[in-house]
Amino acid sequence: MKQKFDKEYWNSRYINEETGWDIGYPSTPLKEYIDTLEDHNLKILIPGAGNAYEAEYLHTRGFENVKVVDISEEACKKLMDRIPDFPRKNVVCADYFETDGSYDLLLEQTFFCAIDPSEREKYIEKAKELLQPSGLLVGLLFQKELYKDHPPFGGDEKEYRKLFQPFFIIHTMETAYNSIEPRKNSELFIKMTPK
Repeated sequence: MKQKFDKEYWNSRYINEETGWDIGYPSTPLKEYIDTLEDHNLKILIPGAGNAYEAEYLHTRGFENVKVVDISEEACKKLMDRIPDFPRKNVVCADYFETDGSYDLLLEQTFFCAIDPSEREKYIEKAKELLQPSGLLVGLLFQKELYKDHPPFGGDEKEYRKLFQPFFIIHTMETAYNSIEPRKNSELFIKMTPK
């Protein structure tokens, strides 16, 4: 029987601190990308945000329209406990696929690899729906084989291009030059706009 990666699954991972993907701070490629952003009014969505270090970093830099979505109440609680002044209305404990709104930027950081690969096209369609026509999907995808039966699920550039190209114009999809050492040469930095 196929395992269900639902709210209970993810709550359990956070309660039991089975969060090996969590590096404890914003990933370098996304931090350096955030440092290039000048418009602090951008509407930003971080799906499957987990501990949301990128959201925290944006918040400390004065971005006020940052929304995080995570299916795990435990992850949302940990985030609110850690960043007491983060706007509560912008921490949404819900399923990404049921999220609505219109955003200038969707930041991808370890969420795409957390969903079942059978839902990847659905993820991409939802990202296109949530972004304004001039919006950007920016983030990191693992470019290596990972687990087959549980998250994180890996992949490769060829597979990702085939998935994204029907829905997005791919401006950048290349090996991140500034990944942290344990992830060196295993992350693709992506930047794309909806078609």
